[in-house]
Amino acid sequence: MAKPNVISKNELIEYAKECLVEKGIEKFTLKAVAEAGGVTQGTIYYHFRTKEQLLLEIVRDICDRSWSELSHHNENIIKQAFESAKSRCSSDSFFHKLFLTLVVSGFHNEKIKEQLGDILEKENEALSKHLTKIWSPTPIKGVSFETWGILLNAIVDGLAIQALLSKDFSVEKVYRELEQVLIGLSNPSKRECGK
Repeated sequence: MAKPNVISKNELIEYAKECLVEKGIEKFTLKAVAEAGGVTQGTIYYHFRTKEQLLLEIVRDICDRSWSELSHHNENIIKQAFESAKSRCSSDSFFHKLFLTLVVSGFHNEKIKEQLGDILEKENEALSKHLTKIWSPTPIKGVSFETWGILLNAIVDGLAIQALLSKDFSVEKVYRELEQVLIGLSNPSKRECGK
């Protein structure tokens, strides 16, 4: 097996992201990543055994960076999280196309399924942790912070599916109204009744 050149795994992930943006997931290859990084395919295989492993690392990297950036915001963390999610929620977003492609692959590949499950669990935990900072106690008796984190994560992924499949889907409107739902849950006195 070839030894890695003087390029790090993280640098290769950045080149891979560029390739995804330029070529789209349908034309994404390890060869294209090697060319973008100016390295051999052996170098790519040294760091990533398969294309799927590289794609999983891209998803993990994006999620980790997103939560790392959000952890620096003490105020309005949920608003910041939604802004981040909304920025990746468009008909041309490579992130959710990549994520959902990997989800489908996970139906037939236990390793991918397990790694995606780990990423989702980490995101659910991060959401739950941040919700405890804005809600005390949980806004609906009997619904744990753990469940709220899972529900919000599922809503964000579901909205991404809607945005990818429906050309008329209004990301701005839906996220604005979702924020109103959270405000209503956070502060019942700010709830507006029927419009």
